[in-house]
Amino acid sequence: MTDTIYAADFLLTMDADNRTIPDGAILVSGNAIIAVGTASELTKAHPKAKLVRLKDRLIMPGLINAHMHSGFLRGTAEHLPVWDWLTLHINPMHRMLQPHEAEAASFLCYAESVLSGTTTLVDMWRFMDGSARAASAIGNRLVAVPYVGEHPDYDYFDTLDDNERMIQEWRGKADGRIDVWVGLEHLFYADEAGQRRAIDMAKQYDTGFHTHCSESNIEAAEFQKRYGKKAMFVLDDLGFFETPKAMMAHAVWLEEDEVDLIARRGVSVAHNPVSNMKLASGIAPIDAMLAAGVAVGVGTDGEKENNNLDVFEEMKVASLLGKLKSLDAAALDSWRALEMGTIRGARAIGKANEIGSLEVGKKADFIAVRTDTPRMTPLFGEGEYFNLQHNLVHAVRGGDVDMTVIDGKVVVENGELKTGDMKELIARIHDVAPALFARRKAWLAENNQGTKQWTKG
Repeated sequence: MTDTIYAADFLLTMDADNRTIPDGAILVSGNAIIAVGTASELTKAHPKAKLVRLKDRLIMPGLINAHMHSGFLRGTAEHLPVWDWLTLHINPMHRMLQPHEAEAASFLCYAESVLSGTTTLVDMWRFMDGSARAASAIGNRLVAVPYVGEHPDYDYFDTLDDNERMIQEWRGKADGRIDVWVGLEHLFYADEAGQRRAIDMAKQYDTGFHTHCSESNIEAAEFQKRYGKKAMFVLDDLGFFETPKAMMAHAVWLEEDEVDLIARRGVSVAHNPVSNMKLASGIAPIDAMLAAGVAVGVGTDGEKENNNLDVFEEMKVASLLGKLKSLDAAALDSWRALEMGTIRGARAIGKANEIGSLEVGKKADFIAVRTDTPRMTPLFGEGEYFNLQHNLVHAVRGGDVDMTVIDGKVVVENGELKTGDMKELIARIHDVAPALFARRKAWLAENNQGTKQWTKG
């Protein structure tokens, strides 16, 4: 095994001090980082290591997408509030979806992700054997969260039986890059027995639990109607916060006492600012969550409600929305946004000891970002005009990523996917998409009100 030194104009570690090292480098052995320093220090100390010098590049940790959905409905369910969007487009799609289509979607979405610098994805999707195969091939880290419905009115989602089998068969596969959590589409998509089993399953397998909650304001009224309490207190009472790791997607409509509760209970949040804007869901109180100590990561949500999987864009919008909500231009600054896309995101998914920063002993998950673009000009990586963090959050786009390395293996080089044929992956979607849309159209012709939503069971 040949040790490799990756050196660039700047190295952004995202360690506890957010160190930036001019002419910085990391030494990689196998899938791990074994040294961090300047290029001259590492080449002198390790003369036999292979040197990969990345000119006009910045090396930083790979990005973490804390909540997404594979799919290929991009641009076909637009300008709708979340309720109509779900009942007339998304749920009917789930009802009609077939395994080979779900797998094709994951291949495309994971390829898009690594090309834009995302190395770890929390994907809530269906028929996730195909997703695991896609992650195995593309090379990304995957936290697979099956889209589960355990209620008679939501029998067109995966089941907890499917979820348990995924845990048993895929957890730890692909050299440890695949993890599997317990998922529920929403608390209301499970009856009491299903809710209890989801909690018990997460405990039994010592794994995470992930669901959507408090995305739209209509949910708050529904929780009060059903339980007489706010959403986070209901989830706590039911036992969901007793699972090894609980993460809520969206959490837009949390009140102050709910933020305090999840901070005390160690519950994390996946913040999806672009999706929350597009579906007019609201602005999550992220500054309050961060101040309370909640681990908050950023997520793109699905390609259909975003309409891309670019975590750089998500960090920018998270920062801007934080400023807008508080009417404070200093709120949610660039460092915080970068942390949410890297080390805070790693904490949110319970993997900060492995990924999220470039430190000795962590996995070799990193990306190289071009610095020779108009968006990164001028760039000051040291001195009184230091602006590196601001450029990364407010200027860079995923297309500026030149190299992606995951688990020590080069997945993207010179901006090109090395682990798959993009033309073939795109052609596969064009091949399968028309049939899915036709089946959904036929079903909606017979069910013009769409799917039932939040039927009490």
